[in-house]
Amino acid sequence: MDEDQKCLMDWLNATLDTNHQVRSFAEESLKQAALQPGFGAALAKIVFNKEIPFAAVLLKQFIKQHWQEDEDNFIPPIVSPQEKGVIREMLMASLEDSNGKIRTAVGMAISVIGQFDWPENWPELLPFLLRLINGETNQNRVRGALRCLALLCADLDDSTVPRLLPELFPSLHKIISSPHVYEKSLRAKALSIIHSCISVLGSMSGVYQKETIEMVKSIHTPLIVQFAFILQSEVELEDSDDWSLKMEVLKCLLQIVQNFPSLLDEATFSTVLGALWQTFVSSYKVYYSSCILSREDSLADKYDSDGEEMSLEALVIQLFELLTSIVCNIKLAKAIRANLKDLIYYIVAFQQITQEQEETWSRDANQYIADEDDMTYSCRVSGALLLEEIINTYGEDTVVDAAEARFKESCQAKIAGRPDWWKLQEASLFALCSVSVVILEAHESKSDLRALIEQMVTQNTGTGVEFPFLIARSFATVSKFKSVISKRVREQFILDAAQALSMNVSPIVKVGACIALTELLPESKQEVIQPYIMPLLSSLTDLLSNATEETLHLVLETLEQAVKAAGEQFIMVEPIISPIILNLWAQYVSEPFIGCDAIDVLEAIKDAPGCLQPLVCRILPTIVPILQNPKNQSEDLVGGSLDLLVMLLTNAKIEVVKAVFDQCFDPTVQILLQSEDHGEMQNATECLAAFVSVGRQEMLNWGIDQGYIMKRLLEAASRLLDPNLESSVSLFVGNYILQLILHLPSQMSPHLQQLVIAAVKRLESSNIESLKCSLILILARLVHFSAPNVDQFINLLKSIPSNGYEDSLSFVMSEWTKLQSEIQGAYQIKVTTSALALLLSTKNPELSKIQVQGHLIKKVGGIKTRSKSKSAPEQWTVVPLPVKIFSILADTIAEILEQVSSDEDDWEEVSTSDEGINEAMMLASILPSNSNNDMKHLDALAKIFDKEEDNESVDDDDDLTKADPLNEIKLSEYIVNLFKGILESDRPLFDYMLQTLTDSQKSAISRVLKAL
Repeated sequence: MDEDQKCLMDWLNATLDTNHQVRSFAEESLKQAALQPGFGAALAKIVFNKEIPFAAVLLKQFIKQHWQEDEDNFIPPIVSPQEKGVIREMLMASLEDSNGKIRTAVGMAISVIGQFDWPENWPELLPFLLRLINGETNQNRVRGALRCLALLCADLDDSTVPRLLPELFPSLHKIISSPHVYEKSLRAKALSIIHSCISVLGSMSGVYQKETIEMVKSIHTPLIVQFAFILQSEVELEDSDDWSLKMEVLKCLLQIVQNFPSLLDEATFSTVLGALWQTFVSSYKVYYSSCILSREDSLADKYDSDGEEMSLEALVIQLFELLTSIVCNIKLAKAIRANLKDLIYYIVAFQQITQEQEETWSRDANQYIADEDDMTYSCRVSGALLLEEIINTYGEDTVVDAAEARFKESCQAKIAGRPDWWKLQEASLFALCSVSVVILEAHESKSDLRALIEQMVTQNTGTGVEFPFLIARSFATVSKFKSVISKRVREQFILDAAQALSMNVSPIVKVGACIALTELLPESKQEVIQPYIMPLLSSLTDLLSNATEETLHLVLETLEQAVKAAGEQFIMVEPIISPIILNLWAQYVSEPFIGCDAIDVLEAIKDAPGCLQPLVCRILPTIVPILQNPKNQSEDLVGGSLDLLVMLLTNAKIEVVKAVFDQCFDPTVQILLQSEDHGEMQNATECLAAFVSVGRQEMLNWGIDQGYIMKRLLEAASRLLDPNLESSVSLFVGNYILQLILHLPSQMSPHLQQLVIAAVKRLESSNIESLKCSLILILARLVHFSAPNVDQFINLLKSIPSNGYEDSLSFVMSEWTKLQSEIQGAYQIKVTTSALALLLSTKNPELSKIQVQGHLIKKVGGIKTRSKSKSAPEQWTVVPLPVKIFSILADTIAEILEQVSSDEDDWEEVSTSDEGINEAMMLASILPSNSNNDMKHLDALAKIFDKEEDNESVDDDDDLTKADPLNEIKLSEYIVNLFKGILESDRPLFDYMLQTLTDSQKSAISRVLKAL
């Protein structure tokens, strides 16, 4: 051993030294040595000699950093070609190591090199690996080669798999089909390689459908035989290698079902289905005995020879995922219809609480809440997804019947004295709850469903101490099915839930009680809840003092509904509860969910009769010092204080607005002008928008002189539109500027030219799509504001220079037409779409000179693979601006017609024999009102988008909708009138633009114009 090699080994060993200085010196020495020629080869030699096990990990890291110059994490110098050859040879010779972790690290290093060098610069890699695989005498070599291939195949793409699979498959099939020669873990690894290849072929199937089907077909028949053979054996408790083997079979089958279902003819699929059912049933037996009834230590911490964890639950989840894909395929779904009842029967049983879950949740109710809210992936959750697909395919009765059967079975088990009876009953309820939305939408006999649910939830009243999970699930079930449950049962559960919160019962029961109350209280009558509301508020307040973060979210949601239900009684406890919630808000202001929940409770208190003034008097002394001295506050406290202000201002009476304004307006403006915190500036923007929205003209008289307030508002707008400002800071500028334009129009009028210039420059510097859409909305509103002199607005944009464009008119219209389809919200869609129509109606010749992005040029084929995406980026046509606007408007009409058509489907049974009647009804709903037809489907397209908006955006829309006269525009009527006007005044122009449209766009325009 030479001196350099010895030093390297000493440094490697020293990295494990307990002495920090020794360890740090060794790590720095290795870092410097990695920059010297020969380091990689020396490290590979240590790996080959098995002198230091973790050297392989360090070698893998070295390869990633120094092998390929064009990689993101490359660190010079690059390894020389000679040294690369030495490293490759050493690594290949190290693959047969008996230590699984070393084999894995070596395999990972080889796979990294393979991504760079194979096949061009390392053609001998695949033949070498195949020689190792085919050598039956040394299974360590087979294991190492398979591990390396598995890692290599995980990163393959469409350019390599078609060449690799034909060479690999014979050797892999030999391993899979030779259980007497190769152990199950090796056969599973061989299957994982096949799975990786089929996955890549699946991603290519849209582009090369015929070729990929032929390639999979060539390996399909021998694979199916082996799949059936492997799955037909029963799942055994102690045979975790068999779990892994079956898991890989299921993953391969999943790819075939999803991407190549045509290969599964009835006979072939029946063979696999029988074996799959055997695995499914036998896995439940093991799962029930080892996971549901007891917690088997033998199942814990199981790993394969490469160090990967193995899990029985993962096998069951994979089963569910495969069955879900089968159910989603119309052809394959028919094959399991005969066994559907049994299938659902088992799924419900799989959803029972395991012993581990019971123990974990009993110790920590917060974990129970987290798992319920987050839908943590488990047998329960994946089973619920499968049940939902079953309902979509076969109908809801199948699931309801199975849940009822399992419920009756649990009742018999209870009578027989089985201690686990409650788990099956809870699973029956959980199954119904998990698909409650679909069941309620589809179930025809509400009375039958009500009878079943009421029987199930009232069966165990009073057993909360002994069976807390069952009672909690009963509470949750009532909340899910409240629309079909009788008033008597709902009221009884409200009282039971309120009582449970005051009792010494399991926290799990209290969780269920809170869930029920959150849903049931908003619909309860005051005379029912009033006698219990004070004890309920007291119980919830007590829970707050002991709640952790997970529990707080639920308790605060429940408290919000209790405050609303209390009505006039709440004033008696406001002095007690408000300070508690305010303190909670301050404590958790950095936690977005809890902080928002606390504000929601305070808002409910604000709306309670007689509570507004005392609440304002409590909040202002708390937040005014924070806003006046923002730089010395803890994280998020300033932003949270501004959120509180917005809550107080929303829908507030003018005297409240004045009280808040006097103390908070100037500090809010100062924060916006001086802060460097993006979140604080966003909050301040929303707060100023709220001030303008509720203060309006009156607010201008509250300053030291008449122009002071307007000056401050304009200063804020100027800061937000500063093109040098980070884009994220200005996300809410659109709403703020619109409030100024709508509520202070005469004061804003002298500044509109500067506003347009500032908005354009901000649009140029913006790199966030949502901000661009917000700025386009401002410009669109200004187009309307300039009417009837829209040409002046066009000329103004024309006069503003723009980088990379002839002028700002070209720039703005290019961005606007590109982003119009991304604009969301009913109000936003209406303003921008109608503004485009208004611009087109001017027939201004400057518009025709502008070329903008047209439509995407589609490539032949479907799915775009990774390699093709890099070599062939998207290409778009270029069209004149009027043509693009005409196309956008045509799309709007087409989508409105489509939405109206789907709405009219509800009337299909009334006139199924006369399609002409339905067509007339549909067209009548969107034609101009001068055709004497009511506008039944006003802004159908906007409503589609509006459903996707969150509550905060919807609130902003509502505020703008009430204030802006543009809301009176009937969007579809507005567009149709424009089409009619162009047709009548300039037929050649209309015909020219019409010919540029797609067939669907032409059809939409033709239909509405013919009906006029």
